[in-house]
Amino acid sequence: MNRLRRYRLDLISIALCTLAVAAATPLVAQAAAANPTASSVLKATKAVVAKESSVHVSHVSTSGSSTTSIVADVTKTSGTETIKSGSEDVTIIVTPTYVYLRGNSAGLTSLMGLTAAQQKKVGADSISMKAGTTPYSELAASATISLVDAVMPSAAGTTVSTAKVDNKKVYELKWTIKATSTAPKAASEMTVSFGTSSLPVKEIITAKTGVATTTFTKWGERVLPVTPSASSIVTYAKIFG
Repeated sequence: MNRLRRYRLDLISIALCTLAVAAATPLVAQAAAANPTASSVLKATKAVVAKESSVHVSHVSTSGSSTTSIVADVTKTSGTETIKSGSEDVTIIVTPTYVYLRGNSAGLTSLMGLTAAQQKKVGADSISMKAGTTPYSELAASATISLVDAVMPSAAGTTVSTAKVDNKKVYELKWTIKATSTAPKAASEMTVSFGTSSLPVKEIITAKTGVATTTFTKWGERVLPVTPSASSIVTYAKIFG
């Protein structure tokens, strides 16, 4: 059986697995200490993120003349993510019971890996994937709040400092992303809010091939994914057999 290929940007590592959130909840004061460490800031930030109900994520990456954008409104168990790259366009909608995928011909074939024949079967409909299946798990991880954990670095190799952005004090986390067979070495910098609620604000990844910027806003905003009508749904099994 064919599996949907999750689109992976060259300049950002939105993983399809969730990083574990620290089991113990640290004192917020630990992150706001006079001499914070990368470990203390990351631990406090993950603890705060774990308590958040939703976030709006906006990502833009440029490489040469190519631009890719991702816009997502996500909660712990649901969300909507739209990916656009040139003429390619796909949308992922997650609910606790199903994931739905739709897109134009270029998006489904180039971004998600469908064959031309499979895309023809889908047409303008949405593919449904039931909770508990591998396709559901893979796509749900990219369109729920777990994606925030996935872009957080490990403490090892990460440095932390404080700065002022728009006259507000913030933490700046910096680390290096190792080169892989499909992506070059890159430098990453994440801004985290300072104070009683340490939350990711922005991440900038710079590589020799381009730059990617991701912002995190509207924490806690109400998110209600709009699911497709029953008449415009085609099952995963019907497309992939």
